[in-house]
Amino acid sequence: MKFAIAYSTADGLDPDRLVAYARHAEDCGFEGLYLPEHIALYPGAAIGSFEIPPTLPYPDPLDCLNFVAAATHRLLLGTAVLLLPYHHPVVLAKRLATIDVLSKGRMRLLTVGLGTLPGEAGAAGVDFASRGRRADEAIDVLRLLWEGDEKGVSFSGEFFGFDDLCSYPKPYDVTHLPIHVGGSSRAAARRAGRRGDGYFPGGALTAEERAAQWELARSAAAEAGRDPDALEYTRWGSIDMSPERVETYAAQGVTRIVVSPSSTEPERQRDEMSAFARRFALLRTA
Repeated sequence: MKFAIAYSTADGLDPDRLVAYARHAEDCGFEGLYLPEHIALYPGAAIGSFEIPPTLPYPDPLDCLNFVAAATHRLLLGTAVLLLPYHHPVVLAKRLATIDVLSKGRMRLLTVGLGTLPGEAGAAGVDFASRGRRADEAIDVLRLLWEGDEKGVSFSGEFFGFDDLCSYPKPYDVTHLPIHVGGSSRAAARRAGRRGDGYFPGGALTAEERAAQWELARSAAAEAGRDPDALEYTRWGSIDMSPERVETYAAQGVTRIVVSPSSTEPERQRDEMSAFARRFALLRTA
């Protein structure tokens, strides 16, 4: 089992606090650090019954991860989730590869999703109803550009098109960066199987629905001629979870657990991270 940690900017974006958090996570032995994304908020924006305060700070996750990479040595860099339909894949391919090169191969926990706020889609100039098809196409474009050589690659789709295009730099020592798919729907599970390197479901799902979605991701991979056993399965966990709970996750096929501190106070957050690291022997010095 791999263990990663998420960082919240709900209390503001303090660069010293972010660096201290990331460095402590690295010292504790966590695999990677995840950041969320919202392009823009507005009064009344809600996810389910939860209304998001419009002043909640959501900095650009890729800029933040580049900043974190410069202050750490081993920590992998992740998003949960990057709102893929609101990014042009030609620009995004360059940004992600650049971070990966500068971090010497650490932009490896990219998780993409569709977004659930119609107003956010509209602000980005994206049709909310077609954002799933747009995301599918964007994934194909990203991989095509990363894999292309000096002769260039061409693409003709519903949303994106180009001829003989070259995109450099390439990701660090890999053909393409892993792309995990986030979401809490069966459509997301199918997308993960058909196009993703892993599935990272969220939402308040029943155990039965989670199992059904994971099986759907695996079957979709097999139907697409891909190896379902190569899919990674990431889930959210709690900072105080027990070894027995982790064993339950593992029995369900989970390969990575992402946790978040329960406290908003930096010293208490570090204590929680250290306790988790000791409980699971991430590093004996934590």
